[in-house]
Amino acid sequence: MPLTINVRQLEDGDQTLAGELPVAELELLLDPEVMCATKPLRYRLEAQSIEPALLVQGSLRLDLECDCVRCLKRFTYRIEIPDWACHLTLEGEDKVATVGDFVDLTPFLREDILLSLPQHPLCKLGCRGMKSAVAAAGKPGGTPSAWTTLDKLKIKKD
Repeated sequence: MPLTINVRQLEDGDQTLAGELPVAELELLLDPEVMCATKPLRYRLEAQSIEPALLVQGSLRLDLECDCVRCLKRFTYRIEIPDWACHLTLEGEDKVATVGDFVDLTPFLREDILLSLPQHPLCKLGCRGMKSAVAAAGKPGGTPSAWTTLDKLKIKKD
């Protein structure tokens, strides 16, 4: 069930929305081999009517399971948007779609979550990559580094 706001109820005053939204509702289309959301989106939002529009603001939190791009370890990455805000126009060319008296917030949540996804998830800021490959490259009998091989090239000067 998507996250919706009843516009008519806002005529009586501001509304507080708090809870969890299943990840399937967000339709994030993540590659599960790299990143997946295992827990629902947690939200706490305040909605108010500002004729002829709605203002929704609050906080969002979503935990992802990611693979580090350097060491390939699985780790939890938390997306937190503490000051999320959305202005929805109810009239004119840019008006938001309504179904009956309800406005669906899910597409707006999805957009900001997608913009917050890490492009290159790292388990920690200083991750040095796969330790076995790094260690083997520096040891005698280990895999030589690419630079060692390039240093052996003999280039003729004319």
